[in-house]
Amino acid sequence: MKAKQNNWRSELKKNTNALAVWTFLWVFTLAFVAFGPKFIWNENKIITIVMIIINALVGFGMILINRKHLNSQDPLQRKISMDAMAITLGITLIVGISYSMLDTTNLISFNAEISHLVFVMGITYLVAMLIGNARYK
Repeated sequence: MKAKQNNWRSELKKNTNALAVWTFLWVFTLAFVAFGPKFIWNENKIITIVMIIINALVGFGMILINRKHLNSQDPLQRKISMDAMAITLGITLIVGISYSMLDTTNLISFNAEISHLVFVMGITYLVAMLIGNARYK
């Protein structure tokens, strides 16, 4: 029994580390796409397209690793994560559409940027995970 639990912990740790690496790679390639055209390759469209494709492929890899990470969690961890993702999806959908409507109806003086929505997603997921972990502690 103890050996099985140690094996599970080892697998979870391995998947958590893999998720961290893939997340770092995705953010790193995203930074290249965001800043490369201006500071590295002088607005070359071919390089920009290649970097966007690479970023998207790394993003798909990150999704697959995230799924593997979720599947390696115990049922309670998985429930907390899935609840946090469901709350994040709902909040993002509602806030995103409302935010877009504020922009298209000119009720806000600035453009609705996707980065604002990503920020809302990150904060929502973080808070939902903290609340979920505190609830089942």
